[in-house]
Amino acid sequence: MFLLMGLIIILRLFILQVVDKKYSIMANEQGRFRMVVYPNRGILFDRNGKAVLRNTVIYDLMVTPSKLYRMHLDTADLCRILNIDTAEFRKRIITAIIKNRSYRPSVFETSLSEEKIARLNESMYKFVPAFYLQERPVRDYPFDAAGNILGYLSEVDSNFLKRHEGEGYQMGDYAGKTGLERSYERVLMGRRGIEYWKRDNKNRLTGHLENGKYDTAAVPGENLHMALDIDLQKLGEHLMENKVGAIVAIDPKTGGILAMVSSPTYEPNLLTGADRRKHFSQLYLDPRLPMYNRAISGTYSPGSTFKTLQALIGLQEGVISPSTRFLCTGAFYGCGRPMGCLDPGNFNLKEAITVSCNTYFANVMQRVINNPQFGSADSALRVWDRYMYAFGLGNRLGIDMPFEKGGIIPTPRTYNRMYGDGHWNFCTFRSVSIGQGEVSVTPLQVANEMAYLANRGWFITPHMIDSIDGGDKFHLLDSFKLRHHPLNIPDSIFEAVADGMQGVMERGTGVAAKVPGIVVCGKTGTVENYYKGVKQKDHAFFAAFAPRENPRIAIAVICENAGFGANSSAPIASLMIEKYLKDSIAEPDRKALIETISKLNLIPAKMLDAMRERDSIAHAKNQKQALAKEYLKSIKDTTGIEDEDSSGTMDELNKPDTNEQQKPNSVPAKKQTLKDRTNSALLPEEQKGKTKK
Repeated sequence: MFLLMGLIIILRLFILQVVDKKYSIMANEQGRFRMVVYPNRGILFDRNGKAVLRNTVIYDLMVTPSKLYRMHLDTADLCRILNIDTAEFRKRIITAIIKNRSYRPSVFETSLSEEKIARLNESMYKFVPAFYLQERPVRDYPFDAAGNILGYLSEVDSNFLKRHEGEGYQMGDYAGKTGLERSYERVLMGRRGIEYWKRDNKNRLTGHLENGKYDTAAVPGENLHMALDIDLQKLGEHLMENKVGAIVAIDPKTGGILAMVSSPTYEPNLLTGADRRKHFSQLYLDPRLPMYNRAISGTYSPGSTFKTLQALIGLQEGVISPSTRFLCTGAFYGCGRPMGCLDPGNFNLKEAITVSCNTYFANVMQRVINNPQFGSADSALRVWDRYMYAFGLGNRLGIDMPFEKGGIIPTPRTYNRMYGDGHWNFCTFRSVSIGQGEVSVTPLQVANEMAYLANRGWFITPHMIDSIDGGDKFHLLDSFKLRHHPLNIPDSIFEAVADGMQGVMERGTGVAAKVPGIVVCGKTGTVENYYKGVKQKDHAFFAAFAPRENPRIAIAVICENAGFGANSSAPIASLMIEKYLKDSIAEPDRKALIETISKLNLIPAKMLDAMRERDSIAHAKNQKQALAKEYLKSIKDTTGIEDEDSSGTMDELNKPDTNEQQKPNSVPAKKQTLKDRTNSALLPEEQKGKTKK
């Protein structure tokens, strides 16, 4: 009997200590703690070595749901510290289990405030091992500028993990979602480390397990060096206050982006810290679309800036020479119905560019399309298309930022689809000759066009990043080292066009934007646009390069619904050119001009109306959820940004209207459709339907 009992005890001990790992695991979990060490992401420096994006530290509260069942947690005490109720506590636990399984750590609350961290540290022993504090580096923006360029980080979701399987991500990690944070994620992210700590019987960390024998060090991300001049960027954002539009400035010799402004913009620091989700919802729902990068995603008719390219084609094809003259009596009558021109006269090429004569360039394109050597308008338009593609239009240029649009260059297929095979000719699309009609471009493409003209026939793909510390291991920069020299156009042709562009600044439509002491070659553009068949106030375009000899900057500026380019866009460009080439703006009258332009309010009335309409969506009683989802989809389709914080955004839309609660007899808000809520001031051209001349 004693022998049998002894055998049973020995067998049971053998099972508990050798076969069954349950208690061994529990003992290990009780006595040691596995801590993930998140690396510092790479720092971004501007062209002058200034850190424009760096790191600071926050703390997340992490939870492992399966460990809650092994302890008697004082839920009320934790809820009191975090200022939430028990229903919210249960919701977060369920969400953590669904997203990341019960046995894996998940973020319970991110970006804790200093007050919450202090209160948690006092009581943390009550909540371990189910809860612990995780240190995490987050982004800090010392200049609080260039938000659309730098982008932001957000917690990865299941879809992201599927797309990046095997790359080391796990739930709770953060990754770049827009801007350079997204484009260079692989370089910036670094590699996580693991530390094992010993714990005492009160769950306090006492030291590294085995003196760090099992630890692995975190590897920080690589630093990036940008072509951006942060001081020039700040000036551009200041000048574009109270306006809708974009600025793109390029170093024509390198293709590096010196400044890229999209207005309205946002302060990048809003998307870090404890209030990140609330700020994201407000920005995402703002009808001004501050998170939409108009510089690379906004598409516009180029207007008269397009005439410089028409001149290149006409000269290269031999249908005109610099001395060729066309008489303008106030309109182009070559197609019967007149197309107006502001400055009647008899002009050669230089004079036509200087005064921006519509009649001249309509005649130029008509000669190209009707050139007998091509045999038909179809063949001639294909030749014209090849020129435009060579100039960098009609396709994405390949900048190192997400969501770039390619614009539109009309092809024979375009007009065959619109009018039927062969049922069209030059007169069908004559407005294209002056940068209207079916052609559309991005501000980036127009700036690159100026770089092409500045270099007399070549360009390097525009890019934000010049170099990477530690080398370009992923070959991300290879395409930014190649010169594109697509056409063999003689320098004499470029000089003829530059003569006209210099004339624009000295005695033409850009004379008010002259830069003291610098020879600038520029071109204004006044862009017609329509909404629901009703003509709106013109967009103001301006493009230039400077100085004429050995150019160092090429720039494009657009202000939506701002009227003549000479009144808004051209002065902005002139101040940007002066700042970059002279390193400062010293003259008192030029300094005063900065403040005058920044205070010039050109926000379209339709955009202000849309903001009021947006607010009414949240107050609608009938079909509010459906309207909210439709509104979010319209924003996502326009910006390209995934709404990873959709729960917070929907909460923002679904907040009850306190005024309606106080007035139970008030009339419900009028039901709105998506078409009612979007307008030409908010969406790019392809979102608006066909634009009429």
